[in-house]
Amino acid sequence: MKYAIISDIHSNLEALQKALSIIDEKKVDEIICLGDVVGYGANPNECVDLVRSRCSLTVLGNHDAAALDTSQAHDFNAIARNAVVWTAEHLTEESKVFLTSLPMVERRENILFVHSSPNSPEAWDYIIDSDDAVYAIRHFDEQICFIGHTHVPGIFSRGGRAKSIIREEKFIVNVGSVGQPRDGNPMLAFGIFDTSAWEYELVRSEYDIQAAAEKIYEAKLPEELGNRLMYGM
Repeated sequence: MKYAIISDIHSNLEALQKALSIIDEKKVDEIICLGDVVGYGANPNECVDLVRSRCSLTVLGNHDAAALDTSQAHDFNAIARNAVVWTAEHLTEESKVFLTSLPMVERRENILFVHSSPNSPEAWDYIIDSDDAVYAIRHFDEQICFIGHTHVPGIFSRGGRAKSIIREEKFIVNVGSVGQPRDGNPMLAFGIFDTSAWEYELVRSEYDIQAAAEKIYEAKLPEELGNRLMYGM
């Protein structure tokens, strides 16, 4: 089975459309979404529609949850809270129904899919460094766990950061962000995982960042949300 694993779209339609076009070229069997379909960007409903129609599995992200209940954004910074409120006001009922239906975790073929962390998905903990990852690896039985949430791609094993995966070890793999990378690289990111070959590929690509940013400005969302797309921050 060949999975495309996308995460943290954040209402960035231009990035999602480009990611899906690449995925179609790679002829995957299924597309998995690790959440945060909405938030920050100007096209929440369009992104929900695409994810609903194209992804076989989708899990809930913290921005999805906050858009359904803005009280959950109490610990967000001011810019993120502003975006959550805007998103909540613009979501259609159809989009809300879809987001409400999403589970916290999903499993396939000895693989765990979760937005934030396998040890406490509902707490929205961040796996940022090797210590976080080594702790989290103790909290799932599957051989590999795919996550998003930090917007920074990376591979972790029991020994810390890794460059690739092998069958003999357990791993946590962060696929990065389609709609708002934060590793200093503005190119969109997602993962391709082949369970037959047990191989993982991180895919990066340019997309029309300027168009996505202009929509943010036109929607009167905080300008910083458009500006930082240019820098991958």
